[in-house]
Amino acid sequence: MAYQVLARKWRPQDFSTLIGQQPVVTALRNALAEGRIAHAYLFAGIRGVGKTSVARVFAKALNCEQGLAAGPCNACRPCLEITAGSDLDVLEIDAATYSKVEQIRDLTESLRYGPARDRYKIVVLDEVHRLSRQAFDALLKIVEEPPPRLIFIFATTEIDAVPATILSRCQEYHFRRVSAQEVATHLAAICAAEGISASPAALRLVARAGEGSVRDAVALLDQLATFGAGTVDDEEAARLLGGLDTALFHELLGAIVAGRAADVLAAAARVTEEGWDPRQVYSHFLAYVRDALRLALGTDPEQIDLPLEEARALAALATEAGYENLLRVLHLLLQGETAVRRAEAGTLACEVTWLRAAELPKLVRLEELLGGGAPPAPRPRPGPGPSARPSRVPRPESAAPRPVAAPPRPAPSPPPPAAPEPEPSHPAAPEADAELTRVLEELSRRRPSLAAQVESCARREGQTLVLAVGSRQALVANGIQRDSNRRLLDEAVAAAWGPGATWRFETGAEESEPVAAAAPPPEAVLRAAQEPAVQAVLEIFGGEIRAVEPPEAPEA
Repeated sequence: MAYQVLARKWRPQDFSTLIGQQPVVTALRNALAEGRIAHAYLFAGIRGVGKTSVARVFAKALNCEQGLAAGPCNACRPCLEITAGSDLDVLEIDAATYSKVEQIRDLTESLRYGPARDRYKIVVLDEVHRLSRQAFDALLKIVEEPPPRLIFIFATTEIDAVPATILSRCQEYHFRRVSAQEVATHLAAICAAEGISASPAALRLVARAGEGSVRDAVALLDQLATFGAGTVDDEEAARLLGGLDTALFHELLGAIVAGRAADVLAAAARVTEEGWDPRQVYSHFLAYVRDALRLALGTDPEQIDLPLEEARALAALATEAGYENLLRVLHLLLQGETAVRRAEAGTLACEVTWLRAAELPKLVRLEELLGGGAPPAPRPRPGPGPSARPSRVPRPESAAPRPVAAPPRPAPSPPPPAAPEPEPSHPAAPEADAELTRVLEELSRRRPSLAAQVESCARREGQTLVLAVGSRQALVANGIQRDSNRRLLDEAVAAAWGPGATWRFETGAEESEPVAAAAPPPEAVLRAAQEPAVQAVLEIFGGEIRAVEPPEAPEA
């Protein structure tokens, strides 16, 4: 008999042999027991987690001669034919090669007839996201209103590519990634049945390399068993699975946490010399640093997916580096993952990111500086040879330039008498008047622009706030006397001096000009003052309108 690969030989044939998908198994078993069978199902998840296998098992359970509740017996004729793929009433179609709209139309026409022998006619459409938009449209009507005893089971690894019109007519089941521990247990059972010699550490490496896919992990185990003639060696597994040497990771992480840039460059050069894929090296090093972080938190080295000796050596390095340093390093490496993955010069991107990570342990925590800790000593910067200009090096006395003598300064003359400051055009609020300051503060909390206008012309007379407005401030007075501003003045005076306090205007001529020189504002100024935008500007900045210029004539 021809050799059958382990991934096919150990494919689940019933619900009990499915690995890591207990929520999905429980839901489908309950549906079979209660007879609540939907007309369309959608299984979504990454590759190799059991979507198509569950679809076959579910199809066998629906058509098994033992009945729905019993599940597949794998002994009756429908179960055996579905397992072999020869049942006429169970169609398994690959959407990647069956994506044209004409093919879907022919399929829908053939599905209008009932099953030939089995209880249900079942269509398993794998990789359904590969269908074209027109093919989805042709499939939509029969999925929404299928003939009696017709069931669709869709499987996809890209559920986002499936139209919402199809998703809304299906029961969705999401298959999760299988944990490395569950996969390792499954691989140990396969090794025991197949006579393969493999240590638990090697099986954990294989399970981890599968990245949550059971089929990928079983295929890797088959490959390693073939390479080792039935024996999976730890070192060979570590070398073949990634083509990497974990000793390189240990040296690289030690150089990063110690800040040894030269050793980091040497590790990057080794990646180039060995011909390794820099993106794969970077991904595996991320996982290695994550293991170090877990060990720094006290995880048992035996729970790490590494040989025990290497796990213990990594635990010693992690303890010496410290949890906080490793956390900062891992955070920076995660930030640089996208750049490394997309860069054309992957080795250069790895080298730059690792060098940046090597600078992190040299930083001093802010808490230490605030607590009186000394900042780190400045490191000498590499420069050219002796011809380079020295920095901050004292020169000999003979070579030092002599300072140029400054001209003698004349004897200081007595300062001239200070000129009297011009008095303000409006009476200003005295600084010592705390009561007036309270009013301005209350007004500033309500409207700062109004407080600025009032401060320029305010004084206090008992419990009365007097606003002395000059003849050229008629527009300012008009702004203050708006209904909203008067209400704010009432509230501010009452809040500062009590309910009996009041305020009033006191108009008069400007001190700097005689009364006769004052003239009423022109009509252009009055019209401008009525504009809402101009009023808002005056209110915000506390300004006034002096003149209005006519618009410029358009050029001919």
